[in-house]
Amino acid sequence: MRPWMMIFVLWLPFAALAGEAQPMAEDPVLEQRMIKLSEDLRCLVCQNESLAGSHAELAQDLRQEIREQMRAGKSDGQVIDYLTQRYGDFVLYKPPVKPLTWLLWFGPFALLIGAAGGLYAYIKRRGNSLVDEPLSEEEKKRVAALLGNNGNKS
Repeated sequence: MRPWMMIFVLWLPFAALAGEAQPMAEDPVLEQRMIKLSEDLRCLVCQNESLAGSHAELAQDLRQEIREQMRAGKSDGQVIDYLTQRYGDFVLYKPPVKPLTWLLWFGPFALLIGAAGGLYAYIKRRGNSLVDEPLSEEEKKRVAALLGNNGNKS
């Protein structure tokens, strides 16, 4: 058997693992609307991927649910309200600013301000401790002893 045939035979089982293409909606306008809306929603399984780009089964089910809601005549806002009511604000990439999400929205700025304040205090304290003060006679003798000068001035 030739090497290229062997490679082909070995890769053939992986073709069986390929998924089927997902059917698009009968209405291309509805499909585009669904894709645009699902790009603003988070996949609940993948968490860092949009609902439009996720291949998880739950994401496929949610996209189908969005299609059905749109076919029923619901607006994008109503579909988002339905999903947030069912799954919470986590499904949104941009959650609303409300007391429950203040830490999410303002936490990074608070950390940045705190870090800048800490750095300022550290530099200020460190700068004060590095002020050149003349050595006392005892310190001069210790330095000379460490350097091996035995107190000789050169």
